[in-house]
Amino acid sequence: MLKNGSESKVRFSIGFKLAVIIGFIVLVSLGAVTILNSILVGQDVQVTAEENNLSTNSRAASTVNDKLSTVRSNVFQLLDLVGVVTGGKSSSLAKQSEAFFFERNPDIAFVYVISAKSVERVQGTDIRFTNGQFFISNEADVSSIETFIKVDAPYIEKSCLGETLSLNISPFLGVPSMALLFPYSENGYEQTCIIGFSTEGIGDILGANSMNTTFMINHENQLLSHPYSDRVLSGESLENYPLVQLMRKNNENNEDSRQVPFKVKDEKGNYVSYYGAYKKLDFADIVVLTTVDLDSVLQGVRNTRKNNIYLTLSVFFVSIIFILIFSKLAISRHLKKLSFAANEIQSGNFDVDMINRMNMKRGDEIGVLSRSTKAEIGFLNTFSKFTNKGVAKAIARNEIDFEPHLKDITIFFSDIRGFTAISDGFKNKFGNDSPREIIGFLNDYMSRMCECIFLSGGNVDKFEGDAIMAVWGILRDDNIDYEKLPENDPKRIEAEKIHMQHVREDAINACKGSIAMRYSLMQYNKDAAAFTEAHKNEPRAQYKPHIKIGRGLNTGRATAGIMGSKDKMEYTAIGDAVNFASRTEASNKPCGTDMLITQDTYDLLKMDYIRCKENNFTLKPENEINEIVVEMIPVEFEVKGKGAQHFYGVVNMPNFDIEEFFRQGNPDFKADPDCIKAVGKTGPKTLNEVRVMLGIDIPEFDKVNLNEEENKIQVKQ
Repeated sequence: MLKNGSESKVRFSIGFKLAVIIGFIVLVSLGAVTILNSILVGQDVQVTAEENNLSTNSRAASTVNDKLSTVRSNVFQLLDLVGVVTGGKSSSLAKQSEAFFFERNPDIAFVYVISAKSVERVQGTDIRFTNGQFFISNEADVSSIETFIKVDAPYIEKSCLGETLSLNISPFLGVPSMALLFPYSENGYEQTCIIGFSTEGIGDILGANSMNTTFMINHENQLLSHPYSDRVLSGESLENYPLVQLMRKNNENNEDSRQVPFKVKDEKGNYVSYYGAYKKLDFADIVVLTTVDLDSVLQGVRNTRKNNIYLTLSVFFVSIIFILIFSKLAISRHLKKLSFAANEIQSGNFDVDMINRMNMKRGDEIGVLSRSTKAEIGFLNTFSKFTNKGVAKAIARNEIDFEPHLKDITIFFSDIRGFTAISDGFKNKFGNDSPREIIGFLNDYMSRMCECIFLSGGNVDKFEGDAIMAVWGILRDDNIDYEKLPENDPKRIEAEKIHMQHVREDAINACKGSIAMRYSLMQYNKDAAAFTEAHKNEPRAQYKPHIKIGRGLNTGRATAGIMGSKDKMEYTAIGDAVNFASRTEASNKPCGTDMLITQDTYDLLKMDYIRCKENNFTLKPENEINEIVVEMIPVEFEVKGKGAQHFYGVVNMPNFDIEEFFRQGNPDFKADPDCIKAVGKTGPKTLNEVRVMLGIDIPEFDKVNLNEEENKIQVKQ
């Protein structure tokens, strides 16, 4: 037998397989084109980017070299002019030359010719030209020049001794700027010519675009110029930058220009691939470097690849949709209905309406399967009505263990009071037609009662004439092997706790189903009266009798299993707990009640659902919805093996919502205003109110002996 219908599930439909085949062809063909295109175009783009990066670096280095050479030439011309002017640097002509020079070169901040000793104090041989307009327009402090001279005194001394150097003086002046230090020997003095100027013009020359970044460093790897000026202003060193490290290593081999690949770790810790080109200028060990981010370069390729992927997916999905529509209309729609019907049958649902909407006249295999399935559904649906429907579903789902087991269950019996007299009444009036009338009346009544059982999770075990036997919990797979463990074993305690919670839930559900029967009985009697009234003027007028019923519930351990012969079997429960439930139902008549529960069921539920002395007449808020009001029958009876016990008459479940209960099966259900008084908030408050409502005489308990009833009830298992 298939388990839970798992084997009958369609894992891959025909339409799906067709879609996969065509989709595979589309993906392979277009995917191969996309991959090859990405590889070949990517290689071309990368080569182009490398060449462009190298040429960009070369142009920038050449332009910057010319710029710096021009600065040096202009400054040295100024110094030569001042040197030959009569009166020297203090003459009016020299001052005019200075003013004219700074007017023509506004980006130059100062020109100092000083010796190493001038760091401590001004020497008479010093030449100090300052562009006041530069400091004013850039809001810089002229005194920052002296600070720079003192801080970078070692470099000034090196330049005086013959080295041409470049320094980043941006942190001192507060604007992107650099200083060129040229050895300057005039009249036998060892001096240096310091030219401080703004690097904004150089930044414009280096430039920056979306692909390439060009910057400039000095001999100590300090940034002299960069598109991001804040890095220059902070005096950042690129000593640890991978491209600079590679460049310095290559410089050991006297390589002044080259392009190399390198990688940089980003903020997320991932390595990003770059190509870097560098070229050393003609003086001051200045290097111009240009980098290109390969990810950015290849972004266009990626975009093209992404577009191709989108195109591939679009074609793929269009193909799938076309095939799915075709297969759905031609094949899958009909096979899906058949598969659904098969799964529903395997899950225990024998009322499958979908099969009726299929074309039974088809001459192909689908038509044959449809007709066969419809016949099978008809048989199973009829079969489930002849046996316990819950058991039939459990068998279909392979949830029935054919081995007998002990189970803690709640057993229900009901019976129509005075059914023999009712049957005789039908016979006297309808003669040979009485069987049809009696069965019609019983089917109406039992359909209403069974609905209450099904909606509360119970299983109808059997019908015996007008009697109904039902069980709650018999199909629940609750193992009681925990009882073999020692009493103090934590596993036993936990398992027993879970088990007893299930048993309580079964008992509560049984009470719900039984209390709902009170409403259904009142509704039946009202409908029966209307039916009788509607047919009263007809010959041999049909009628339905006004009836009273008794219901009994008992919770206990019983033997559950498949019983019978090889030719006739049923899944049922037997044992003292079942016999006791039957006796409980029969005791309704002497007790003047319509619903009784046993002492065992009462003890099981009292702490959580019945206000009693043991719980100080209080319930937990979450349990109030299932509160049960009972009254103890003031007559003891003797139970074999248990001694004297009491029955408890069920008065009401005051918070029971009858509409919510029946809407489980009929979403449009509305309670009859004449019958809703049977249960819930408007229901009875005492057992006597129940008796008055149902027309039951109040018994004289001093004359009642329940032990006499035991021998009057014979229950056939």
